[in-house]
Amino acid sequence: MSKGTGGRWLAAVLAASAVLASGCAGSVDARELPGVYRDDETGGEIRLDADGSFSATDVSIDGVSGPADFHGSWEFLDDRAAGDFVYLAIENGGLGRIGGVQLYPHGREAVAFRADPDGPPSLVLTRTAAP
Repeated sequence: MSKGTGGRWLAAVLAASAVLASGCAGSVDARELPGVYRDDETGGEIRLDADGSFSATDVSIDGVSGPADFHGSWEFLDDRAAGDFVYLAIENGGLGRIGGVQLYPHGREAVAFRADPDGPPSLVLTRTAAP
């Protein structure tokens, strides 16, 4: 086997493994998303309501800017190619010129913001009991 053929074979195996691994993770059920998610370290909190509205308190979406409060509506987008995410449509300029952000489910018990969609989460919030 030539070096080029071996490299292509390895790339094909790795790509197939990634597809199989992502399929095993399973899609999130949008009906399971409503709830309160909190980061104990920062005190940031996101509430996803069953009626499609949300509120965020003391949340820094990029890990750099200061915490902010914002609210609006949310929609779950099931995108098997790029990954599932929750789109938060922000109302009344809660984050200045930002009209919306993506929130990524992490299993069934956490959600995360990512400043870079390909990078690590900038903030992970874990499901908690409502106050």
